[in-house]
Amino acid sequence: MRKFILGIIVGAAAVIGGVYVYFIYGLAPVATSAAPLPFEKKLANGALHARLKKEMPKDVPLPWDEANLVAGAKIYKENCAVCHGLPAQDQTPIAKGMFPKPPKLTEGVGVTDDPPQESFWKVQNGIRLSGMPGFESTLTSAQLWQVSLMLANANKLPDAAKQVLSTPIPPPPQMPPRNP
Repeated sequence: MRKFILGIIVGAAAVIGGVYVYFIYGLAPVATSAAPLPFEKKLANGALHARLKKEMPKDVPLPWDEANLVAGAKIYKENCAVCHGLPAQDQTPIAKGMFPKPPKLTEGVGVTDDPPQESFWKVQNGIRLSGMPGFESTLTSAQLWQVSLMLANANKLPDAAKQVLSTPIPPPPQMPPRNP
């Protein structure tokens, strides 16, 4: 029985050591262009959904009305569109270089069928290892709810909110050429 337990301990130590060596010697994929690790997406999504289930707000304190949806569209355009894009527009250069690729939040299904409480949690807290920042310290609670309401209803926005989202994002300023 002692040999069996010792074998389990040695086997576990070997696995832990192998994982350590894999990361320390630069064998793990860390570039945004590299393929994901086995089970990376499944583990990250599982952890995210478990945390959402525990911490996501139960109620939405703002009404679903045109004023909040237009305000949400403005907040989205200023803070989110650089990564998640605008309707019927190409990905920005920033979004093209990210891993994982940021989803288009205003088109198709995915976020538009999520409850606003889920989007609120994600916008407020961010999502580790995804490039998604948390906006808790830069947006007010009302702004977080406005953008979350807009995202949850992106497929049925009033014309005023659609108008805000239809103007292209201005390109970043050009950097002066570098001196050799």
